[in-house]
Amino acid sequence: MILKKDMPKDRRSLNWLEQAKNDFLFAKTARAEKFFAQTCFICQQVAGKALKSVLYARGAKAVITHSLMDLCEELKINSKLRKAAGVLDQYYLSARYPDALPGGAPYQVFTEEQAKEAIQFADLFLEVADREG
Repeated sequence: MILKKDMPKDRRSLNWLEQAKNDFLFAKTARAEKFFAQTCFICQQVAGKALKSVLYARGAKAVITHSLMDLCEELKINSKLRKAAGVLDQYYLSARYPDALPGGAPYQVFTEEQAKEAIQFADLFLEVADREG
């Protein structure tokens, strides 16, 4: 559920974007250190914070969702980013919980390729936020 109210762009929007950028730096460090599951999860969070910053810049009072797909829908985001959102949304639970995947704990299952792609996708969402926020 996304609740809106007209209000001017404020520090809240900038805080969300700045936190997204800081989290992105952490994700790149995690990838370099071979923490691939954590990289994937953090990239999903980066994308969410970036999109929420845009909604707050547009006057949203509260944004209550963790779904990147829902945020893309609200923002009328193009299909390339929707594909990225769909991939990153899969990491919201599966990259964190030891019993979320049948093949083992997340650290045993997630790959360097997934982490690399997640970094690329998160960067796309940051670009959107920089342009539109």
